[in-house]
Amino acid sequence: MINDRRKFLAQMAILGGGVVLADRVSAQIHQGKFKKIGVIGLDTIHSQMFTKDINAGPLANRGYKVVAAYPHGSPDIASALKMKPDIVKAMVDMGVKIVDSIDQLLQEVDFVLLESNDGRVHLEQAKKVISAGKPCFIDKPMAQDLKDVEAIFSYAKNKQVPLFSSSSLRYDANVLKVKNGSVGPVLGAEVYTYAELESHHLDLAWYMIHGVEMLYSVMGTGCEKVIRIFNPDQELVVGYWKDGRIGTVRGIRKGANNIAGTAFGEHGIATLGPFVGYGPLVKEILDFFDTGKAPVAAAETIEIFRFMEAAQRSRKSNQYERLFED
Repeated sequence: MINDRRKFLAQMAILGGGVVLADRVSAQIHQGKFKKIGVIGLDTIHSQMFTKDINAGPLANRGYKVVAAYPHGSPDIASALKMKPDIVKAMVDMGVKIVDSIDQLLQEVDFVLLESNDGRVHLEQAKKVISAGKPCFIDKPMAQDLKDVEAIFSYAKNKQVPLFSSSSLRYDANVLKVKNGSVGPVLGAEVYTYAELESHHLDLAWYMIHGVEMLYSVMGTGCEKVIRIFNPDQELVVGYWKDGRIGTVRGIRKGANNIAGTAFGEHGIATLGPFVGYGPLVKEILDFFDTGKAPVAAAETIEIFRFMEAAQRSRKSNQYERLFED
């Protein structure tokens, strides 16, 4: 099911591309009409979809163009390596220049989308972007573990370079309605998501992070402890907030799946999701490039990784694990 979805998204992404689009984008870039964005990592469909939205889609009037891309991300994740050749071709068809190094990319752009599929390479790649002073969006997972996430934020703070990381589900229309008070104060939430695992990353960081981000979007920070029930086909992670609220993330690895959920409010109950596309996140990224103000606080992203690390420990211990030491 997950591979079918990725194939469908890839087919959607190449519609309307080709030589005409490449020529038009190249001409606009040559005339210097746009702020220039570079992409690092062409081993995820996000690179292709984000570029399509910015260069020729609904956000083409925002004054930005993706002009260059460095293709390399994961050295050994088979699914990422398999995707890369087709994504490179699609980017070229959209008028994007493929460069040989991150250093070369940084000389040609003003902003960066760090899209490498593999979170293990993000710290090294992000430090180069931050050292060059380029505002940066880092796609999920921000890193493979909490330690690297904290290192990236610390380095960015020291260099005073704005960055943020987010799942597209954070900007789902139904999630935003709940955040804006449609059901009053949120008393709890339950979400469900694909739960594909990757051995080099925290279990929840590889794909369940979409559900975790959706949960945090409506619940906010303040989770105190986590317990996780795991089996190969499915799992359930229960988070207990300090004020008594409860939020859950169900991970699905067998059978029908999607990314959605329910928020329980003081004045009503509301649906969250399902996933419908990347456009709202891409718009938020461009707003961030306009203002330099991160829409997701570093402290929240760090707590999300604490939540996922606590869930990792709970899988082994079969008991509650705290996010923070007493």
